[in-house]
Amino acid sequence: MSDARTVVAAFDVDGTITDRDCVRPFLERVGGRRGLLLAVLRRPVATVGSLVRRDRDALKDVVVGGVFRGRRIDEIEAEGRSFASYVQTRRLRHDVIARLRWHQKMGHRTVMVSASLRPYLEPLASALGMDGVICTDVDRVGDRYGDHLDGGNCRAAEKAERLAAWLAVEGLADAEIWAYGDSRGDREMLEMAHRPMWVQGTTVQPVPAETTR
Repeated sequence: MSDARTVVAAFDVDGTITDRDCVRPFLERVGGRRGLLLAVLRRPVATVGSLVRRDRDALKDVVVGGVFRGRRIDEIEAEGRSFASYVQTRRLRHDVIARLRWHQKMGHRTVMVSASLRPYLEPLASALGMDGVICTDVDRVGDRYGDHLDGGNCRAAEKAERLAAWLAVEGLADAEIWAYGDSRGDREMLEMAHRPMWVQGTTVQPVPAETTR
């Protein structure tokens, strides 16, 4: 690794930075289980179609959009800050956080790239001292949320495309990319990285082995 080359470390969140999925617990916090049920019942054709096609992105649009629909943005963001605090104290993977701290100590740029939701990822990233958040969000109508995802679900190819766009905007298109992920939804991001790391079923060492030789 060249000392003169900027390094960016991109981290998935659910199952990578955290020890489990965060989307459903947050939706239940916001709308309760009843809110999840009402979300799918409100758009039955879209729900059934997404299940038949096994289209998890379309189903997420139905469920997340349905739970957020009509709620005040400031109220959801307050819930997001509270949930981020819970995640920070109870749900982080300490091995991956140790690697994150190594990147930060080395002066690398760090960014979350996740299909998880903006209201809690932004305060969580801020608390962890990260430089950016690329994630799933819901569209807005004035001071309230609409009922569809804004820009689609940030997973799979969408995740890699958004990371590439963020790198271009930040002037980091030539950076060396390290990427961390744990699922099929991270595959494209890992493939675009110079140094990909699959973290599922393993313990991430605080310092990469090649730097200790």
